[in-house]
This record gives sequence, C-alpha cells and structure tokens, in this order.
Amino acid sequence: MFKYFKGSFVFAAICLAIGAWIGWTLTHDIAGTLGILWIVLVLGVLEVSLSFDNAVVNATVLRDMTPVWQRRFLTWGIIIAVFGMRILFPLVIVAIAARLGPIDAVVLAATDPVAYERIITGAHVGISGFGGAFLAMVGLTFFLDEEKDSHWIGLIERPFAGLSRISGLAIGIVLLALYGISRAIPAEEAMTFLTAGIFGLLAYIAVQAVGAILEKDEEEPASGNAAATVAVAKSGLAAFLYLEVLDASFSFDGVIGAFALSNNLFIIALGLGIGAMFVRSMTVMLVDKGTLTEYRYLEHGAFYAIIALAAIMLISVRVEVPETVTGLIGAAFIGMALFASVRANRREGDGDVALEDAVPVAPTGERLSI
Repeated sequence: MFKYFKGSFVFAAICLAIGAWIGWTLTHDIAGTLGILWIVLVLGVLEVSLSFDNAVVNATVLRDMTPVWQRRFLTWGIIIAVFGMRILFPLVIVAIAARLGPIDAVVLAATDPVAYERIITGAHVGISGFGGAFLAMVGLTFFLDEEKDSHWIGLIERPFAGLSRISGLAIGIVLLALYGISRAIPAEEAMTFLTAGIFGLLAYIAVQAVGAILEKDEEEPASGNAAATVAVAKSGLAAFLYLEVLDASFSFDGVIGAFALSNNLFIIALGLGIGAMFVRSMTVMLVDKGTLTEYRYLEHGAFYAIIALAAIMLISVRVEVPETVTGLIGAAFIGMALFASVRANRREGDGDVALEDAVPVAPTGERLSI
C-alpha cells in the first residue's frame, strides 16, 4: 500500500519544508514556525477528510478510461487541482471581486492577507450556490438512473431509480432548493446565490453535453485505426473535463473553510495541496486494487456524501456549518457503506460454502453419495 502514497509523502515533505521557510520568514521564531507547520498539516488532513468521497467518484470514472487518459488525469489533473484550484482560483475570485489585475491580486494576497480573506469570504454566497448546485446534480443523477440495479438503501434508492423516467427531475429539485434557500437570505445576496446556482446547473449540463457529443462520435463506425484512436481520445477528454469540474466543486468548500485557520494564500495552498496529492494516491489505489468492485456499496456511500456536501454548501449561506461536521458526515457515509459491503460479501461467501457442502438426502433421511 505504501507504494501508492510514496509520492504523496515526498510532496508533503517538500511542502512542509516550504512551510517552515515561510514560517521562519514571517515570525523569526521557532514556536511561530511550528505553529504554521501545524496549520499546514491540519489543512492537509481537512482536505483529505472532505475529499475522500471525491476519490471514490474519481475512481468510478477512471476505471472506464483508457490507461493513457488515466495517466493524463493523474498528472495534468493534479497540476490543475493543486495549482489551479488551490492557488489560481482564489486569486481569480479576488481579481474579479476587487476589480484588480492578476499581478495586483497576487500582491494583495502577499501583502494584505486580511483584505484578501475579506474578499474571498465575501464571495462565499456565489461559490456556495455554484458548487452546491453542481454537486447536487452529480449526486441526484447517480440515483435517478433507471438502469441502476445495485441498491444499498433500497427503501430510498429503488423509488428514485423509478423516478428517472421523469425528464428534468434533478434540475427541478435543485431549482426548488435554490429558490427556497434564496427566500431565507437577504435580497441583495439572493440574486447572487440564484445566479451562481443557475450557472452551476449550466456547467453540469455543458459537461454532460460535451460528453454526449464526444460519445456519439465514438459510437459511429470508425474507418481505420486513426479514426478509432481519435474517437477514444474524445471520450477520454469528456471524462477528463467532467473530473476537473467535479474536483473544482469539491475544492470550493475546502478553500473557503481554510480561512478559518489562516488567511495566508501560500500556507493554505501548501496544506490543501498536500491533501489533494493524498486524494490522488487514494484514487490510484482504488482503481488498481478494484476496491469499488470488491466493496459494492462504497460508490453509493460516496454519492450520498456528495449530496450531503451539496446540501451543506447550499444552506451554509444561511447557517454556518463547521468544516469538522462536513468531514465527519462524509466519512460516516463512506464508513457505513464499507461496513455494509463487507457484510454483503460475507453473506454471499457463507451462502457459497453452504451450497458446496450440501449433501443430497433421500426421502427416508438417508444421505446419498454423489
């Protein structure tokens, strides 16, 4: 198992070394430096706890991708995840909100972290609307699937699978949630929340549309190896785009929540980057070991956790939810799904043993030899 996490430990060591240098530069004190290192470690653990369900969903998509696109996601994807979403994304928010240029946004983050934190926190309503709507669509679409034949909590999942024939039901549910929550917040925030939520829905629809177009090209008869290669590449590209938008939606909560521990962009980026690398390692391990096949309900638990995270992001514009609670809810769903999978496997195993050991018996009660 260590081989999957070796690169993550190396990356974590590098990030901690950089964190120590930043800590000493800012504080010139051993205690202050250790305090910053502690924040980096806590942020890393927080990111892992919030994103374990992300790793399961990533593995679900990756197992159907070609090895080439798997490698591309695990290399280019992690670069986008660490540097794009944990560093560039907050800077873009600050630049747009404060109407600054990209260089000015970096200078603001480095020289005035208090103002930087204020601007990021001020964008919480829009971020929650966008990310919550996108993740809600991801979770609902998994359960609103008529072809889904494996159910963990059948009392809930079977009726939902049957409702999949109602076109646009998931979009309707999300729109109702957005409207209901918008009525409970101030009018000036409600429009921002609704607009961001609608764009979250459009982002999900756009990703699905790209995937449908590219999959249609793949299904068309390919003339020659070159055409077949192009079709496979297009399909891999669609899955790659889906995973990147999904990772972005997961990272919103962690980026915003990180300011509870530090308002320094670079310290936050180091901690969340460590967490993102470990999530990548977990994704690789889940794919290589076939864990999702062995533990059948693990995927279900991840999507329940996604719906819970989406709900928390949406209601967080009205009620503050601690990051610890968010992480514990996701971990609880994953843990219960894992436990249910183990029990199901044991029941099937016991049934197989009983069938193999069965001995035919005559009506008189006498055992018959085979």
